[in-house]
Amino acid sequence: MRTYLGVDGGGTKTAFVLIDATGRVLAEVEQPSCYYVDEGIELVATVLRKGIEEISLQSGIAPADITQSFFGLPGYGEVSGDVAELRAMPEGILGSSRYSCDNDMICGWSGSLAAADGINVISGTGSMTYGERAGRTYRAGGWGELFGDEGSAYWIAVRGLNAFSRMSDGRKQRSELYDVMRARMNISNDLDLVGIVQNEWHGRRMAIADLSKTVVQAAELGDGLAAEIIRDACRELVQIVDVTAMNLSYCADEAVPLSYSGGMFGSAYMRNMFSDAIGFRAFRYELRTPLLGPGIGAALYAARAAGQPLSDPALENLQQLQPTT
Repeated sequence: MRTYLGVDGGGTKTAFVLIDATGRVLAEVEQPSCYYVDEGIELVATVLRKGIEEISLQSGIAPADITQSFFGLPGYGEVSGDVAELRAMPEGILGSSRYSCDNDMICGWSGSLAAADGINVISGTGSMTYGERAGRTYRAGGWGELFGDEGSAYWIAVRGLNAFSRMSDGRKQRSELYDVMRARMNISNDLDLVGIVQNEWHGRRMAIADLSKTVVQAAELGDGLAAEIIRDACRELVQIVDVTAMNLSYCADEAVPLSYSGGMFGSAYMRNMFSDAIGFRAFRYELRTPLLGPGIGAALYAARAAGQPLSDPALENLQQLQPTT
């Protein structure tokens, strides 16, 4: 039986999915994020080992017997000195060299478009795009939270925190965003927010990024400033989509398949804002609901890497088993 393991190492969790050639999901496991920049590269091996052990227990298939695996790792390729160690890491865990590694952006693209030509835009903890067309590939964004990741959950949250501080000072008029942020942080003294974010959270990007939900909540309540933050985020995302389409040589008069992944797109408010933002661009985007999740996408990419892409009936089976928002 041909089996394919996909590993999607996102900013908040790591998904492991084992499928077969008919589109059956044989095992599915979730582990903590393997984003190692803050914790050290050893974190990746720890997460991968635990996840693969659980996949093997669920499926009854030994890791060395898996036909092909793909590991989509956050930060892969962004620190040249780490690439060789990351690339070699799965071999000792799998007991096999039948695998490949790349950035986790590929998982979102492969899942959302079922590994077909087009562009995927990611707005999760970070943000970026990845596209493929006729064998060409292009990535944009993904520069990290300090000077990039525009339109991401972290980017939105930081702007929400900045707006809160201005409202607290009186530099901006207080609105729904001020109230829902106080409620979310459970504070009665506004300055306690500094202690929570800096001293309790130590500026951890995942904890901060989660506050993007509070900004969306305020926007849904009619807060104009929160709505403008979300609107600006969508404009930033559209810019990296445009440059991706341009570098893949799409023409203005042809449809550009475009899908999305990442936690921010779990919000209908965000999806609607983004849909509006792409409506009047130089390219004719065809916005598509993701067909499959990034974990399944990683497994599809493994099958393609093995020269055994899944058939249309197998893809249909996966879509029935793994509905996505």
